[in-house]
Formats: sequence, C-alpha cells, structure tokens
Amino acid sequence: MSALFDRYLTYAELSDVLQGWASEYPDLLRLHSLGHSYEGREIWCAVVTRFSTGEAREKPALWIDGNLHSSELSASSACLHIIQRLLTDANEDVAHLLGTRAFYVAPRINPDGAELSLAERPVYLRSSVRPYPYDEEAIEGLQVEDIDGDGRVLQMRLLDLNGPWKICPEEPRLLVRREPQDRKGPFYRLLPEGRLLGRNGETSSYDGVTIEIAPLKQRLDLNRNYPANWRPEGEQSGAGPYPASEPEVRACVDFITSHPNICHAVAFHTFSGVALRPYSHSADEKFPIEDLQLFQRIGDKLTELSGYPTMSVYHDFRYHAKEVITGTFDDWAYEHLGIFAWTCEIWSAHRKAGITDGFDGKSPGKHRFIDWFDRHPVSEEIALLEWSDRELEGKGYIPWTAYDHPDFGPVEIGGWDMIATFRNPPAKFLEAELEPLTEWVLWQAHTTPLLTLHSAQVESLGSDTYRIQVVVQNQGYLPTYVTKKALERKVCRPIQAELQLPDGVQLVSGKLRQACGQLEGIAYKPDSPVWRIGDPTNDRAKLVWVVQGAVGLEVQVTLQGERAGTVRHTLVLE
Repeated sequence: MSALFDRYLTYAELSDVLQGWASEYPDLLRLHSLGHSYEGREIWCAVVTRFSTGEAREKPALWIDGNLHSSELSASSACLHIIQRLLTDANEDVAHLLGTRAFYVAPRINPDGAELSLAERPVYLRSSVRPYPYDEEAIEGLQVEDIDGDGRVLQMRLLDLNGPWKICPEEPRLLVRREPQDRKGPFYRLLPEGRLLGRNGETSSYDGVTIEIAPLKQRLDLNRNYPANWRPEGEQSGAGPYPASEPEVRACVDFITSHPNICHAVAFHTFSGVALRPYSHSADEKFPIEDLQLFQRIGDKLTELSGYPTMSVYHDFRYHAKEVITGTFDDWAYEHLGIFAWTCEIWSAHRKAGITDGFDGKSPGKHRFIDWFDRHPVSEEIALLEWSDRELEGKGYIPWTAYDHPDFGPVEIGGWDMIATFRNPPAKFLEAELEPLTEWVLWQAHTTPLLTLHSAQVESLGSDTYRIQVVVQNQGYLPTYVTKKALERKVCRPIQAELQLPDGVQLVSGKLRQACGQLEGIAYKPDSPVWRIGDPTNDRAKLVWVVQGAVGLEVQVTLQGERAGTVRHTLVLE
C-alpha cells in the first residue's frame, strides 16, 4: 500500500503533497489556486500535462474534483491517485495522454469542512462551514459532537419504556425495531452522540421528558448551489441564497467556464459504489439520443472496470419518489456547457459484505442504496457486522459502552462508525478501490476529440504564386463539439483556421481567418459494419489559399478547436 493512501490527509498534508509534486515534476504539473474557501484556504487545482508539448489550454481536457461534501474524504484520495498515476506511470498510453491532453484536478473543493471531519474531535457537516440560513451562535437542543473524546461521533442509546428499539434476538450487539406486539423491554431510544445546549450556548438541564435534536447551523449543500435549474431555499434546502453564491462553487464555475477545452468532468463523492449521470430532475426522454447513448457507453466502461453500476439520478437514485434535486454539478456541466459529466460515489460496504441484491446494478428496479437505510432484512445487517468483525478488527461496529452523560445520566455509546465504515473505504481497502476509477478517468481522456494535421502541401502556380492546401482531421473518438447538447446550447465554436503571412507575402484568394465547421469522430459508429453504406469523410476539412511571395519565405497555419486542441504548421513557399 502506498503511504499516500494508508490514511486520509489533512489540508496541510494535502497541500504539501501537491506542492512537492509541482517541484518534482515541473514539466508535468503546475499548481493553481481556484480561489479561497469560506475560511480563506486555497482551493488547489493541479494542471497536469506535458508542458513541453504545448500549454494545457491548447489541448482537450478533463475536469476532476473531489471532497465537495465535508466527510467524503476518499474523494480527495481519488483525485490524488489520478495525479500520481499520471506523474509516475511510464506506460505508453499515459505518455500519449500527457502529450496530447490536459487534466485539471481539484482534490478538495471544500477544505474547511474536511478539516472539521479530520479534527481530533470531529464535526460532520454536509458541506460548507458557513452558518446558513441563519447565523445564531447556538441553537437550542441536542448538539451532535464527540462527547467522550474517542475521535468518533457514534450513537447513544438510553433505556426508555417507550423506546422504538430492542436488542436483536439473532445478534445482541444490534438493535432492531420493536414489533407491534412487543410490550416487555428493555427498549431503547437512540440519539446521536452529543450534548444538550440552550439557545445561547449554555448547558441545558434535561427534564427527563423532552429531547429536541438541534438543527445544524451550517445547512448548506454545495451540490445544490450550481446554476443549472437552481431553486431557492424555500423549494430546496441548502441551495444557498442564489446560484454559485458560495465561494467554493463560484471558484469551480469561474474556472470551468473560462476553460472551454474541457470535454469530460468527474466529481468524486461518497458513498454507495455507483456513478450517477444527468438528469437529476428530468427523464431520459429529454436527452438528445446520441448523448444518452454515449453516457451509457461511458458508464458501461466503468462497470466493466470496477463493477460499479451506473445510472440516472432521476430514474434510479432519488431520495424521495415525488421529489427531485437541482443545482447539481453534473447537471450544470452537461446542461449549460455540453460536457459529459458524472458524479462518482466511491465505496460500497454492502458489496464488500457480499450483499449484492439491489447493489450490483443487475437487479430490476432502482438501486437499493437509498431505501436500505430505511428498510432491510436483519440478515443483511448481520452480514455487514460479520464482515466488519472479520476485516475491520472491531473498528467498524463499536461495542456499546457505558458512559455517564452530563445531561442524561447513564447511557451507552456505540454502534456503527459511519464515517470509517460506510462513508469512506477503511484505509486497507482505499488504494484498491481507487485503481479502477483512475483507469476509467484515463479511458475517458482517450475519448476526447483530437485535432491533427492530415496533410499540408504547397504547389507552385508560377510567377511567385502558390496554392496552399491544408487538410485538418479529428483523430479523436468524440466529435469536436463533444455533445449534441453543446451544439444545441451553441457553446462550442467551430474549428478556426488562420493563415499567418510574413512581410513580402500577399493573399491572393481565401480568407486569412475562417471557420471550417465541426468534425465528427467515431463515437456514433455502430458496433458492427453490417448494413452500413459507408463512412463519409466528415472527420476532415480541406482549406485552400493562394498567396504570392518570394520563394523560400515561410507561412504558418494555425488550426484551433476549443475542445479538440490546437495545431500549428509551417510551410515554405517552394
């Protein structure tokens, strides 16, 4: 196991790793700051390409980010794994990618929230640390915190004659819901680990009857703050006061929109071991059919490499059957910019424990991850517990331990350590979990359009007059516009061709600068040539100029595709 993936890194450690790589590999990595988080930390973006073969902006590119949500720490690790592979792998395919493509990798979009998750006494938020929608110093009720100082936030169970939970008959460490006919205890009430506080932050004495669980002061969800289909707080909790209102989201939006060479985007999150694609709010019928088919093909590749199922959020991964989410990253990147964009949810403890029914993407109906936490057979939780005992050395499910609580008196603290078991891969599994995800990202990089020179020639017409013919082609898999949505939105310029003439050379015919349309790739070809009538050369464009000038002078042709790269070629009049 690499030392980089045997634990989760603090912000300082992550910054040191990135800065060290920038120093060690100056021709492959340049470190850029996207901006600052709410608390003022740099949001790092590693720009990875072989700079000696051209600037990153002049190559088709991928955007990869992670850790938008505070406790989803393995998302940062996934980004680091991709960077390390690009920097250290001598494989011919990786070398080709570094010479022809660029990668913009932002490992930790939300450094403030991640620092709280990694603190000695951790605090788990959804995302930003900014108080929202209100800024009171304290809110009355049970405040979730690591009260016993063991570095974990677990659960507390209190004996209660009317508690909804009882000891599991098959496995006494587990709690199961009471049945209607259960009248004899012991019964328990479950609470998150924490303290009772009054409205102004003072300790609050328990009256033995009522317990309110205080809402978090920090209720933003940064993955509801992107511009696409954004809805205000009254319609969607955590969305922020306006689209891209939060500095972390705004930094990403500014960078991505100012880099039109980006063709693919992958946002790493956790957990469930799936990859999610647009739409979050609409049925697949809204897609241009070609884009939907390519999304499905890209998803099939991930399933082949990793076993992760891929699915539509709207059809298969909704938190509530009658509600949708909006303002998400992948919807924005696809709908507004025409980029193939995914949310990759790392890690499934269920599959590790051998629970495949509804978790492997092969069962009919939607993925069970959403519903599992509400309803599942006790046999599956026992299977998880047995896996935890076998593989996690007692660190996954914590035995219930007596604790003298300052508010409630005798309680027990224990249960599943969600962060270490479900939310992120335990360290021993981390690197193996990330390897196929890196392969998938690199495979996507190979699919981008790639502008190349097919041919260039100069023909003498006599009297110091020359005919210049240049043929440009898209050597890539995807068309130069990447998606049909990009054409629909008019967000990708046609290929631009420019002829640059030195002093002493005059243009006789043609335009010094002209657009030559979009070029197709091979993405829309069928799997078999059966019934095909042929392949037109719509992947090429021919450009012709006539110039007049002295023999031996040089002219330069520049061919630029926003998403397909830039090609320069010099021709000699002879």
